[in-house]
Amino acid sequence: MPPSTVVIGVDSSTQSTKAAFVDAATGRLLAVGRAPHEVTGEAGARESDPQVWWQALGEAVAAGLRESGVRASAVTGIAVAGQQHGLVVLDGAGRPLRPALLWNDTRSAPQAAALTAALGGPAAWTARTGSVPVASMTAAKWQWLRENEPYAAESAAAVRLPHDFLTERLAGVAATDPGDASGTCWYSTATGAYDAELLGLVGLDEKLLPTVAPTGATRIGSLTRAAAERLGLPAGIAVAAGTGDNMAAAVGLGLGGAGLLDHPVLSLGTSGTVFAATRTRPASPALAGFAAADGGYLPLACTLNCTLAVDKVAALLGLNRDDAVPGGEAVLLPYLDGERTPDLPAASGLLTGLRHDTTPQQLLGAAYEGAAVTVLRALDEVLRACGLDPADSEVASRPLRLIGGGARGRTWVETVRRLSGRPLLIPETTELVALGAAALAAGAASGQDAVTVATGWHAGSGTELPPLNRDWATWARVTSALDDLTGRFSA
Repeated sequence: MPPSTVVIGVDSSTQSTKAAFVDAATGRLLAVGRAPHEVTGEAGARESDPQVWWQALGEAVAAGLRESGVRASAVTGIAVAGQQHGLVVLDGAGRPLRPALLWNDTRSAPQAAALTAALGGPAAWTARTGSVPVASMTAAKWQWLRENEPYAAESAAAVRLPHDFLTERLAGVAATDPGDASGTCWYSTATGAYDAELLGLVGLDEKLLPTVAPTGATRIGSLTRAAAERLGLPAGIAVAAGTGDNMAAAVGLGLGGAGLLDHPVLSLGTSGTVFAATRTRPASPALAGFAAADGGYLPLACTLNCTLAVDKVAALLGLNRDDAVPGGEAVLLPYLDGERTPDLPAASGLLTGLRHDTTPQQLLGAAYEGAAVTVLRALDEVLRACGLDPADSEVASRPLRLIGGGARGRTWVETVRRLSGRPLLIPETTELVALGAAALAAGAASGQDAVTVATGWHAGSGTELPPLNRDWATWARVTSALDDLTGRFSA
């Protein structure tokens, strides 16, 4: 029997758009429509045309309608979760003035460093925004635009994040949420509002920015007639404020609100991300101290080099990704695109510890280990930001929720088990960002708390794996090399 009410959760990521059609009553995933994006750029540049995101959203929704067999009239709400930090500048008609600068565009590293110094250093930034400017943050990208393409900055009639741009296309309303706004470095997690002094520092008029809704599940408007005709959906359905992709994944897992707090998550995707939902406002210079989509906080660390970097090493060696074995004495830090955590935008890969008997399979294993240790070391800082001691036995026994594409890979799972010494929980669903967005849509349509909705859907349940004895020898080798590399590129 077809569901009586359906919600759509959109995951607009760096590489593609996914539109998840979800039974609002049970959380059953009915279909996922997909459409690709195009990313261009070299030498640190990463850009996409925002119009392609809108086109891809339409294609993904159309595919989801076909695959699910759902009647369009059953759809009651839609929400977008988007890649964080990207800079979209629009003209007075709402058209992009140039391609969007994406989160992994590292050209703005000098501007990030200059902004950090201009306010008085990392502590001054974390006290206000929860985060220190790095190349990925929107404020640094806006400053890069002002310095390198002043005409585009001066001509901007609106400044948006990727998910804001799509939400505005849906509802005709310029709105964002605290979660995604907190990744800009001009929104204060201390006050819950845009920071006038920081906007002045980067020369940005607040009138160009979207209104910040109380939560990502807030209904900010209704699907316009034009958007409804474009998507084949009923006009007037609820449009939620939406949020950033990491915040949506937390909602999908049932973290925050009345759900789980201070339980860590490791996402293995193009980037490696660790986060936890908490009521403790984070203020660590080593982290992004984000707000969450539900009104709480989401301390997060992100590494640029994760599955994509390891796959590149596998390709260079002519191996399949699961041909790896432990690296032995070899250490490989696969920082192929610089790094974000630690903040080393100019870094390159490091290989050390080679012997005559080192095998290609060990080199690939060393790449896995280098990427895993980098993100796991950041996990300890996330736990401290939650007010927890990573070495405490109770904290260490909490399952590490492993999500993202890497969570489906045998070698990734075993490497994380070996190097973390933690029990793992691998959710069954692979579409947590889209499901989290769907829960936001359900909240907007019904007035329910989105985390409570997602908890009832049981999207975070899955396979549990017991801990392994931690491989401290490998941990010590990799962290020593990481410290050396950090010293070299920080000097």
